[in-house]
Amino acid sequence: MPLTAVTAWELLFDRLAVDHLTSGALLVVGGAGGVGSILTQIARKLTGLTVIATASRAETRDWVQKMGAHHVIDHRGDMVAQIRALGLENVTHIASLTASDQHQACYEEILAPQGHLSLIDDPARFDIMGFKRKSAVISWEFMFTRSLFATSDRARQHEILEQVSSLVQSGDLVPTEHRRLQGLSAATVVALHRESESGTSIGKTVLVF
Repeated sequence: MPLTAVTAWELLFDRLAVDHLTSGALLVVGGAGGVGSILTQIARKLTGLTVIATASRAETRDWVQKMGAHHVIDHRGDMVAQIRALGLENVTHIASLTASDQHQACYEEILAPQGHLSLIDDPARFDIMGFKRKSAVISWEFMFTRSLFATSDRARQHEILEQVSSLVQSGDLVPTEHRRLQGLSAATVVALHRESESGTSIGKTVLVF
């Protein structure tokens, strides 16, 4: 929870500049992953945003709905058409958690003028010039920035974790553990890495040893 929750919290409130009264629509691409699972919950519980999360399989769609998404769309299909089918012309915020370079054209079209887009992945290429005409804000979220550079506001992460802990204890946020495995071995670690890299993992997997 700490890594994904800090990443999600910073992305939503610090990078996308959302506050508790923000309205509009948030597109979470990669909604069934570790960060997407907690980000969807936080956005649903603490903001006025309509949360649209992406998932491409029946089990991931079910998971994302369980996490609180208002709508679920398939990132393997035409996301622009699917969002428009929901009655929305565009989205005000985009959290791109995976395959950002593959979805760039969609983002350029569906992001609202003066909208915000934040990424966490490392695309081989991501040209932001297509967003200029919309005066869009483009940012990356990396939870280690504050500690890596010893920023003056690094204590904020302590505050974030305190708030997340309180929300979990109150039941407003639920842990994103999807399955638990016993035993630490090279074979288990390799298998888990392959699953993560394949893009088919759901939530977080806990390895107990």
